[in-house]
Amino acid sequence: MMNGDFPSARPGTAATYTMDDSDEEDINLPNSDEEEPRKTTSRRPKSSKQTFLTQSRSTKRGGRRPKVTQAQSNLEERPPWVQLSIRGAMPTPDMTVTHINQTYDKVRARDMAAMFNEGQTSTDWLKNHSIEHFNLTLKDLLSKGQIVRPKSNIQKSSSSPKELKFEASVVNEFEYKLYESIEMYHNRIRWLLKGSRKTFGMIKGNKVAIVVDSSDSNCGFGRVSHFRDSLTTLIDEQLHNREMLYFMSFGTDTDSLWHTPRYTNIRILDEARYWVNSLSGMGGCNLLAAIKKVLKVKDVDSIVVVMGSCPDQSAEALVEYIEQVIVGRQVPLHCVAFDCNNHLTNKKKTNPKLTLRKLADISGGRYHVYASGAEEQIYTGTDITMLLREIRIAQDVINKIQEMRQGMMGDALVSILNEISLEVQKLPQSRFLPRPPNHTTPLAIEEPSFLPKTSEEWLQQNGLKGKRLSLYQVLAPNAFNQIEEFIPVIRKSVRSQTHEKAMTQFEWHDGTIKNIHVDPALLFDYQKQLGATVKLYERRVDWLSKESRRLFGTLTEKRVVILIDLSLSNVNYLVHIQHSIRLLLQQQLLNKESFNLIGFGSSARAWRPCMQEPTEENIQMAWKWVLGLECSGSRNFLSALRLALENEEDQKRNTSVDGVYLFTSGIPDQLPEVICSFMEEATVGQSTRLHSILFNVDDYDSNGAIPGRYANITQMAECLRTLAHVTSGRFHWFRETGIIESDDIKAILSEMDKAVNYSQKCALLVDSVKKRSPKYQAELMSNAQEDQPKMLPMRPQSAKKRALPAPKHTELSLARLQITENKDKEETKPIPRSRPSSAKKDPSKLDSNRLATEKDKKSKRPTSAHKVKPAKQVFYTEFKNEVGTVYKQYPDILNKKKSVRKAINHPVIPDREELKTSKEWLKLYGLCKLRLDLNKLVSGPECTHAKRHINTLNKAVTAKYCTIFPSVNVKGSVRHLQVQAHELQDYEVQIELVLRRYLRRLQWLLGTSRRTFGVMVEKKVVVLVDTSGSMVSHMEELKREMVALIWDQFQRENISFNLIRFSGDIEPWRNGIVEPTEVNCHDAVRWISTFAPVGNTCTLEALQRAFQDKDVEAIYLLTDGKPDSSTSRVLREVAQVNTIRGVKIHTISFNCEDETANIFLRQLAAMCRGRYHRCYAGMDGDLMAHRLLEEGFKNTEHPMLPTFDSDDLRQLVAEIEQARHFLSQSRSFRQLFGTTTKPHEKSKTSRQMPPNHIKPMLPAGTS
Repeated sequence: MMNGDFPSARPGTAATYTMDDSDEEDINLPNSDEEEPRKTTSRRPKSSKQTFLTQSRSTKRGGRRPKVTQAQSNLEERPPWVQLSIRGAMPTPDMTVTHINQTYDKVRARDMAAMFNEGQTSTDWLKNHSIEHFNLTLKDLLSKGQIVRPKSNIQKSSSSPKELKFEASVVNEFEYKLYESIEMYHNRIRWLLKGSRKTFGMIKGNKVAIVVDSSDSNCGFGRVSHFRDSLTTLIDEQLHNREMLYFMSFGTDTDSLWHTPRYTNIRILDEARYWVNSLSGMGGCNLLAAIKKVLKVKDVDSIVVVMGSCPDQSAEALVEYIEQVIVGRQVPLHCVAFDCNNHLTNKKKTNPKLTLRKLADISGGRYHVYASGAEEQIYTGTDITMLLREIRIAQDVINKIQEMRQGMMGDALVSILNEISLEVQKLPQSRFLPRPPNHTTPLAIEEPSFLPKTSEEWLQQNGLKGKRLSLYQVLAPNAFNQIEEFIPVIRKSVRSQTHEKAMTQFEWHDGTIKNIHVDPALLFDYQKQLGATVKLYERRVDWLSKESRRLFGTLTEKRVVILIDLSLSNVNYLVHIQHSIRLLLQQQLLNKESFNLIGFGSSARAWRPCMQEPTEENIQMAWKWVLGLECSGSRNFLSALRLALENEEDQKRNTSVDGVYLFTSGIPDQLPEVICSFMEEATVGQSTRLHSILFNVDDYDSNGAIPGRYANITQMAECLRTLAHVTSGRFHWFRETGIIESDDIKAILSEMDKAVNYSQKCALLVDSVKKRSPKYQAELMSNAQEDQPKMLPMRPQSAKKRALPAPKHTELSLARLQITENKDKEETKPIPRSRPSSAKKDPSKLDSNRLATEKDKKSKRPTSAHKVKPAKQVFYTEFKNEVGTVYKQYPDILNKKKSVRKAINHPVIPDREELKTSKEWLKLYGLCKLRLDLNKLVSGPECTHAKRHINTLNKAVTAKYCTIFPSVNVKGSVRHLQVQAHELQDYEVQIELVLRRYLRRLQWLLGTSRRTFGVMVEKKVVVLVDTSGSMVSHMEELKREMVALIWDQFQRENISFNLIRFSGDIEPWRNGIVEPTEVNCHDAVRWISTFAPVGNTCTLEALQRAFQDKDVEAIYLLTDGKPDSSTSRVLREVAQVNTIRGVKIHTISFNCEDETANIFLRQLAAMCRGRYHRCYAGMDGDLMAHRLLEEGFKNTEHPMLPTFDSDDLRQLVAEIEQARHFLSQSRSFRQLFGTTTKPHEKSKTSRQMPPNHIKPMLPAGTS
């Protein structure tokens, strides 16, 4: 070592160094007596490096010793170093901190979360998680033992058996680690069986080429929709974060999406999804041509081949070509057999002719199988096979440990020291069972956000019938019964018939046949609603299959008692029982009123004498009681049920049990009839329900505990199912692999099957209408003519039946015709006009020019009033056969007064969202602009009873019949309702359409990056991002939102931008505003990933830096609090700078709860003509808008939209609430028409005519 290699140290002080073996001879450690010869001791082997304590470098042999100080003399007088003996010492625990890097390595190696290695294949993952890496092989186990010879055999030959001795703690710890490793591999397998990994396996590589089989076999017979959905999921889950992508499909020919691989961005992913959804059959399966083409593509490090059919070429040809082409190259082929039933692709054999498996092996890739009809085939894939092999290795070692506990392992004797002592023998067997991590730690109690319901209760509100989505409810308005009536004219009974082009016969739920008018648009919308409902049911089933609900179902009652089976038969499953109770206590009990726990074997014992309130303290104490439970005896159900239902302490407190949950693994000691009779008698007059939970265990060992009554698993399930249904309870049956039977899930699945059945019936109805269409008949005839050219043309449908004769006129129709003809004759007669006295001059004396002018004026007069004739209608009066007429339409001859009636507008709002603020958008599409303001529509003359002079009558007339017209209060004044009921109904239809468009606009404003930043309407913006220390808890969320902003708004809407980060200092991304190209956007995303929360909040300096850009049109300021400087100073400085430029400043409050800071942001935005944005209740608003769109507007007050603190959202929500108010007001106005009494209804009851009175014929035009 050179002198310069030593660190600097003061002379005479001690320093620690690391040296190699070569330097050891050059240094003397000081001893108390240098003259004394060194003692000969057993020297340990040299290591490559040693750490020692020494003085300064001048103490080297041969060097000149400096002047000895007092400290140096004390150092030299120390006793000599003595090598410590390590024989018999216990090894240090694995997690003992010896060096920081070693601790990190051990934590990383012992990490049990398989999800932390999402981007690795099983080959890469097992490099750090294999049994060999964890030193858990059989060789490692044997190295922990000591080899000794029995004393009696010491003098015998060397071939005498050897004995291995192990410490009990070492063996138990080794076995525990093996079980942990097996659990880790199982978690990894479960993770690999989720999402797109189950279908396509793990995709490796950053530059991936996807080669898809689009042959007729793979894209036909109903497979193509599932194939497209699977590929879309693969893009969304695994391919979206790759650097480059390349897509190609192959059938008889190949077809690629792009000529070269493309860098991944939002546009490229959208193109890939569109390409996937347009896949269709392309003939055969020319795999060889596809491989030839994809291997020529550059910049690809991984190729994924997805096959769903047998290739056209033989396996030998494909394998031979791949072997020749990949020489000297490393391009692995990841081969996927997608739901393929051909033996060449998915049959598990070691035959080298297997196509896909051989292709994956020779190219260094991996093989994956997906088969929807045979789930077990997925375990033959490369990734899962390697994990299963590690599980087998671990299980073999565990079996060897079991042999060691028997005293032998092969031909060697094994003894485990100190494993069984007198004290240990006294402990129960359950103490030796392996326990999950954190089994004995306190509970992490979660408070449920709502009281769950049983599936039966939940379906009353969300079932098909509850949501009015039953097929018979939808078809009822268009369903008509077949009627058979007697017709007097033809004097015989006639039965109604179905018109072939408009009606279809359909079997109703009661077995009758009805004629249905099929509306394809209605049925299509109905099928979409069914699809959304089925997805809701799937989410419900998924929720019921998670966490403690997978073990117990849902606890729906408020006062519950849990009965725990502690019979001796469950001694090997006690830890499983305790863990199940732990999950239940943590997740489902905090929102109950009271609870109790009862453990039972041969006898029953309760946690508390009576039910207790489920406080956190009580639940923790209940868990400690559960940890002390032991198994003994048989299953005495009756004693446990009596303790739960006949509890005197509960009866004294007037509390009754609502639900009893029986958690057991077998049938009771008593007969099932006895238990059922007891439950019926004990629950008379009460609403107590018994729910039975059966946890399935393996069959009992003949050498173990024998239960009181034995039955196979089918008999157990039948017994417990009957016991639960007697009291209207629920039955739940599960095992470690999942749920076997559940009444809750069964009800949901039954509803899903009903929805599928309804959807199929809808398809049949639409198909029946389609088959009757002329276009379909023409296609059918053309196809038939191609197949059979000599076939006669089909007889037209209209020629099958004779046309019905025209109906004969009745007395009523003849009277109407006669009256109409008479009136028309009277109207056509010329009306004599009286010539005024001033017009008696001879027309010949008039000037010819004047006559021409008057003639032109007459020709220009409006003639519309003369063309419109009064329309009449004839009707029977209430006196026998007397007939009257009424006028239905009057010509507007005078046209002196403008009508006060206003027509209902039918507005059209474009579906495409515009980049405008809510204020600008509502100027174009607000209720006033769309002429849907109800106050203006119903505004007419005020309701007064004052006298008014009538010119025709030449007298004053008092207002009369005000009760004919409904009167309403419009803005404080009483007015006549000028809109009719049908017009109000039309108005309600239009206002509902506008409401739906407003809600979609609200959802758009709450979607993606607009939820956090609002809508960016300018084209050149600067975004100021606060990265101060207060953002530490929200930094990851901020990064995600910023990345979404770049791709969703800047890149998509072509908005030029710049980013400035500010905390204690200012750091701009670029010197000025740049275009949103892909390169710039990727660079901005990389820069955002470097954000770190530290420092203060220099808001003013960031604003001043943003104003230096001359091209900026708007500044968006995102912060979570007040600036370091005073808010008044910031406002004053910004006002001085921005007075001339007029740059808009929009402020964004990001997770800020400080009201003073929010007030400052509002003032800053208002001063600079900007907008203030704070989306505190964004998710609730999105959910409420979705509910309104799904449920409709039957209830105009519920659900209420949340109050937003954002300018854009607040203005739009105010317009939505105004529209809902108008809708409610219109409905109330329409109800007034049913309560207003008409004049003829008043006089009808008061006037009575003699029975023989004959009313004379009314004159025309009267009633």
